[in-house]
Amino acid sequence: MAKRVTVIDIGSNSVRMVVYEKSSRFSFHILHEERSRVRISENTYQNGKNLQEIPMQRAFDALDDFLSISKSYKSRKILCVATSALRDAPNRKEFIHKVRDRLKLNIKIIDGQKEAYFGAIACANLLPKQKNSLTIDIGGGSTELAIIDDKEISNTLSLDIGTVRIKELFLDNDNLNEATEYIDKALEKLTDFSPLNLIAMGGTFRAISLAIMKKSNYPFDKPHAYKYSKEILQGFISQILDAPNDEVLQELGIASNRLDDIRSGALILERVLLKLSVENIVTSKVGVREGVYLADMLRNSKHRFPHNYNSSVRYLIDTQIVDTNYSNQLNTLVKKLFDLTSDYFTIDKKYRYELALSAKLYSRDRYNFYLLKTALEYGFEHSEIVLISTLQKYSTDSFLSKEYRERYALLLPDENSLDNLYYLLSLAIALLTHKPRNIDFELEFVDGVLNVVGDKKSYLSREAVKNLSGYKDFRIKF
Repeated sequence: MAKRVTVIDIGSNSVRMVVYEKSSRFSFHILHEERSRVRISENTYQNGKNLQEIPMQRAFDALDDFLSISKSYKSRKILCVATSALRDAPNRKEFIHKVRDRLKLNIKIIDGQKEAYFGAIACANLLPKQKNSLTIDIGGGSTELAIIDDKEISNTLSLDIGTVRIKELFLDNDNLNEATEYIDKALEKLTDFSPLNLIAMGGTFRAISLAIMKKSNYPFDKPHAYKYSKEILQGFISQILDAPNDEVLQELGIASNRLDDIRSGALILERVLLKLSVENIVTSKVGVREGVYLADMLRNSKHRFPHNYNSSVRYLIDTQIVDTNYSNQLNTLVKKLFDLTSDYFTIDKKYRYELALSAKLYSRDRYNFYLLKTALEYGFEHSEIVLISTLQKYSTDSFLSKEYRERYALLLPDENSLDNLYYLLSLAIALLTHKPRNIDFELEFVDGVLNVVGDKKSYLSREAVKNLSGYKDFRIKF
């Protein structure tokens, strides 16, 4: 696979482009992304689903600029897919041939099941592990669904209900009852679905989740993997549908570029939630574009990353960790310390993973905290990202302010556990002071005493350990 790949997704509402760059075999990051809300499906549903001239020209112009951007990044491969608007349009060949002949870009129209599968690939690989979850991608022309159970994908389905379609066919004419009947009829195909969680993709849902995060003063600003209850979503949807005007929608936190179709998207979600007995909602920032990219990159591995592989972690190791030997030694040592002392410190065993990763990605650069907080994008719960980055901040600043602890209290362990995790990371760093790239000692923990047993007296490490804030009943003996 080429090192740099451009993916273009021509949706009913927006045309999007992402330029991806690989840093190693399965690791990648985004170099550039662009979006244009060309609404190629505008006025199609009142005109036999035929694409109209002005929207087609908008889409053509956007694609022309996308290709210029892709060329500037020296992208070696372009994958361009189109979804509902083009696959429904009787005159789609007119647009496809124009783009091919003038821009030298080949557009692949994918069917609804393929579109659902691409979205599911992205969620299965780039969200924390999901059990018995239903992905839902509400687009402008259609809605795609699939079941994810761990990494298994099944029951891909596409329904002809989308925000622009419902808006233009019904809501523009104030036909709410007819819209509801139309949606409910389409949702009859969900009779055999009984998921625990709903994984929601698409611009409409991200707009709703961002508004809920803002209204609830949620401490973390990433919508990807944001999780909340079905009841919270239902309550917020009711407020959207009851809003008398756009001004009230904006007061609810709905972005201005989503105002014209947020009601139709909310109506679809309302009917889906009434149909299904899900417990939680998981927001996904990834979708068809990431799925197209991953399907190409992982084509020889059944569209899955290797077991226990995380692309974000690998990217940080590839690009930010200068001494991987030290990183590996620190990771190994901190896990040994945790296994020996977690019962003594009464730390929940679940925090071993975050502590180990904070060691693996440790840097003496105090700004590494911000990098971890931003770049740990895929495969993590918000609580995991905040704890990993907080341990980095704690270890470089040597303290956490009361304001910081209060701000992230919802996502962090209790103060005692957090302080103990920081101490174990600091202790591992101190013990490696004399020989950063090699563990030349053994550890034993007996009756509150950590014995460091080795042939060398390690003066630097002993001095570093002395400078740590110790614990009354916890002693270290060299």
